[in-house]
Amino acid sequence: MDYGLIGKREKAKRYAEDPKRFRFNKFDLTFHGDNNDHRVTFDNGVFNCDCEFFLTHHRCAHTMALEEYLFKDMIADPART
Repeated sequence: MDYGLIGKREKAKRYAEDPKRFRFNKFDLTFHGDNNDHRVTFDNGVFNCDCEFFLTHHRCAHTMALEEYLFKDMIADPART
């Protein structure tokens, strides 16, 4: 048994319970919407989506769903900045 790994798992659990330890800098994903797939990116605090609604509103259901799912209490709400 690797006791060092057991300690690291416990530490990882503690870290996972504290969302302020994490800061997403960049990612790129495919969002499976109801009608089409959409490419959503996040780069240094800024979302981008290839859907038509995002082009005019700078937010959309896809980016807001990701904010809720991934970043709840971890990033600033763009509507409040």
